This record gives sequence, structure tokens and C-alpha cells, in this order.
Amino acid sequence: MECYPGVAIERLWRALEPIFEPSQMILTEDFLLPSDELNRRMAPLLTNDPVFGVMNPIEIKDYFDPKKLETARREAEAPHEGITLVMGVGATLVAPDPDLLIYADLARWEIQQRQRRGEIGNLGADNIDELPSLKYKRAFFLDWRAADRLKQTLLTRIDFVLDTNNPRVSKMISGEAMRQGLRNAVRGPFRVVPFFDPGPWGGHWLEEVCDLPRNVPNYAWGFDCVPEENSLLLGFGDARVEIPSINLVFAQPRELLGDDIYEHFGAEFPIRFDFLDTVGGGNLSLQVHPLTQYVRDKFDLFYTQDESYYMLDAKEDACVYLGTKENIDPAAMLRDLKTAQEPDGEPFNADLYINKWPAKKHDHFLIPAGTVHCSGRDSMVLEISATPYIFTFKLWDWGRMGLDGRPRPIHLERGAANIQWDRTTNWVRRWLINRVEPLSSGDGWREERTGLHEFEFIETRRHWFTGTVPHDTGGTVNVLNLVEGRQAVLESPTNSFPPFTVHYAETFIVPAQVGRYTIRPSGPAEGTECATIKAFVRPQK
Repeated sequence: MECYPGVAIERLWRALEPIFEPSQMILTEDFLLPSDELNRRMAPLLTNDPVFGVMNPIEIKDYFDPKKLETARREAEAPHEGITLVMGVGATLVAPDPDLLIYADLARWEIQQRQRRGEIGNLGADNIDELPSLKYKRAFFLDWRAADRLKQTLLTRIDFVLDTNNPRVSKMISGEAMRQGLRNAVRGPFRVVPFFDPGPWGGHWLEEVCDLPRNVPNYAWGFDCVPEENSLLLGFGDARVEIPSINLVFAQPRELLGDDIYEHFGAEFPIRFDFLDTVGGGNLSLQVHPLTQYVRDKFDLFYTQDESYYMLDAKEDACVYLGTKENIDPAAMLRDLKTAQEPDGEPFNADLYINKWPAKKHDHFLIPAGTVHCSGRDSMVLEISATPYIFTFKLWDWGRMGLDGRPRPIHLERGAANIQWDRTTNWVRRWLINRVEPLSSGDGWREERTGLHEFEFIETRRHWFTGTVPHDTGGTVNVLNLVEGRQAVLESPTNSFPPFTVHYAETFIVPAQVGRYTIRPSGPAEGTECATIKAFVRPQK
């Protein structure tokens, strides 16, 4: 039984022992490197930064003592009466050619919840009591990188998949059932399982519109299409089995992404849709994303987080901070930012240096890397961006604490190295705000290009419609959100997939191989005007 890091192995063992009645039991955790030795080896990859590590080629075998692992292999392969059960992260390193291979899988969001509750630490690390943010960082840069690399090699070989997201009710399907489910998934549109999280600036739009539980102070983030982090539900009759949606990217990359994206990005989903809710909350942190050369040099990453803010909703006083003002002194701005981080320093006067643009519903603000930005309060942002993980440099957080009562990390030195000081008021007004260009129209619909900037590799199109809109993936994955209207339905002109219904503010994915499809208002939205925003990757040179 190969396990994803975070799976409750002891609980599984108690459940499986009476079923298999193994005459020999091998637990992989017995062969891990000592925690101190592992920490020493991983330190250069984790760095001393509280948020950022370095993207790296780590593998699961790097966590293990090679001599102990070899001894375990010989033990597992030796002639033996009865069943030998090898269990844990790295089980397939001990038994690379098992008679039966079960994969115990787990979504990253559930792993984070277990980290926050103090139930688990990281693979091989004696850190269960460490801050959740540091456990997440270690998982992000080490555990998940290594586990996903191993998982990719196993997807075609797995005999059974165990869904362990609910620790009280595990579900198991055959490996072939999972693989067939993933093949079916890329034949038509689908949604991933969203998740929502509070934050120090969070608002209350999401909890109202999405009818979320009221057991947290707010909802700052809504992750509606981040396939590396989200999960996917596969239906088998009335049963639902939850697996990480990254499995689909690994198993069906060309069918999902398209040949051009796969050739340039590999098995990575390059488009991200998420929500930033400040309605009744506060400003986001003032921030900047790193330039491509910077992430290559510092983090070993080949593309960066270019993004945009699409205003899904906005109150009367909503605004977006974007770009620096004309003729400011960069040295003075950086000096004031630094002073603001000191215990008795004056708060940073953002209005002195940063443009503050009024924002209304359906405005689209483009944010290529290197542009200082943040959303103001009373905004509901649909963030459309590239997906290079977590590399955001905070410059100023308005003097507040995180929900844990601790100061949120500021990365002023890194941010200063990436701010593009020529993106000032006039440049931003011309190039980054509502660059709407009419493109085409038909019976009951019209299409507009809304971005992104030429520096960015994502293109966005908005369709307003009362009738049926023709779409075509053009051989590349499409990501859309219904930004206006209560309900719409996607249909195939050739009946290659069943009608797929989406609702207001829902994000959905149309795989590259789908080709032609249509969208029209449906149900309570019939007779009204709807709108979608669609993102796709421009052809790569």
C-alpha cells in the first residue's frame, strides 16, 4: 500500500490487519532517515525564509536511509509463507513489483486541515507541533513534489485506489475504474471541488452567494480552479470518490491541456481561477509578483505569476491599487515601506505612492509581474492568473496581524528587486485597465477581448449572450466562469458529452480535446443576458 504523505497510516493498518491477516508487516516509516539528518539535507531547499523554498527535483527515495531500504527490499522479496503487507509512503521502493498495489490518496486541502489541527507533521520530520504555515511550506516544497513524482510513475499500475479524505469512511475503487473515470472526465466540461479559507482581510460575499458555513470569521479566498490544490469527484452510481485533481493532469495531460501547452509546460495546469473577497473586509496586502528571470534565478522556476483582477462584484467605494504614481522617488517609497515594518514606525502612506483606481462590477485590471498592486476593500475579485505556486512578495500589510495573531511575513527586499518603476499612472491607465476590444458577434451574443497584457501568456475573452454562443477550444484547455446570469448550459454540437449546467460564479474547465461546444442561458436565466469570462493560453512560440 503506497500512501500519499498525510494519510493516517496507523488507522488504515488497524482497519486492514483483520482483512489481510498478513504474516509479515513492513512499515516504511521504519527506514526513513533520522529527522535531524533529513533536516540537514533539506535545509538548502527550504531556506530560512518563512514562506519560500526552492523548487527542486527531490524524490521519495531521498527521504530514506539507503542501507535500511535495501535491507527492507531483501526482506520483502525473500520466500515467505502467507501475505507480506508493505505499507506507507515509499512502499513501492521496498516492493517495486508487488502482487497487489493499493494507492491510499489524499487531497492537499484535507492535509492542510490536519496540519492546522495538529494531527500530522511532515514526512520524516519530528514537527507535529510546528506552526501550520511552516508545515505547509515544507509539504509544498518537499513532500508533495516528491510524492507527485512517484505517483506519476504509478498511475498506470495501481490495482486499487483508496480515498482517505474522510478518516472515518474510506472508499476504494479499482485502479482501472479511476483511470476510466479520468478518461471520461476529459471528454466534456467539469468542475473541481472548491475550497474556501478565511484571512485577515476577508469578507462576506462568498459566504452569502455560495451559502457557506458561518463557523469562521470570514472567507478571504475561494479556490475554484487550482487543480494542483483542488480535488475531483468521480461518480460510481450513488457513490462519490474524491481524488486529487492533479491526478487528471498527470493521467490525461494532452487530452486535458492540449499538445502545445503540454510541450511547453509539461503535466502542469497553467491557468488559475480563484476568488478574493474583501466585501465587508479590508484591503489585500500591497504586493508584487516576481519577474520571470528572478524566479528562474532564485527559485528554479521557469514561469511566473502574471495575473489579473476581474471584478465579479464591487461596492460603491471599491478600488484597486495598481502601479506607482508619476514622478515618485523610488528610494523614498522603499524607505517608507521599511520604516513601516519597524515596531514604532509610521504606517506606510500608500496613497502617496500608489495609484488608487475606482472599481466597478465587470472591470478588468491586468497585472503583469513586476506591477505593484492589491485590491481594496468591498471588492469581489475573480483572480485569473498563471499558476506558478506561491511566489507573492508582500510589501505592506496595513499594520495588521494574521488570524494567528502573528505578523504576516513581508518580503520588501525581494519585492524591491522586482518592482517595475516605469509602470506609472499614465502607462497603467493605457495598458492595464479595461482593455476591452470587440471581436465578433452573432445571433444573441457578442465577444470581447479583455486581456491579458502582451507580457502575459494568458488570453481572456468575455461573451455576453441571450442566445447560444459557439465556442471552440482550438486544441487548448479553456477555463471559464459564469460572471453574469443565474444559470447556463454547455452542450456539444455532436453530442460528444451530455449537457453540463453551471451556475453564477462557478468556474468550469473545458478540456482541449472537446473542440466545439456551445453555451446558452438555461433554467431561471432563460430570456436574460448572461456573461462568461474565458481564459486560455496563447499559442507558445
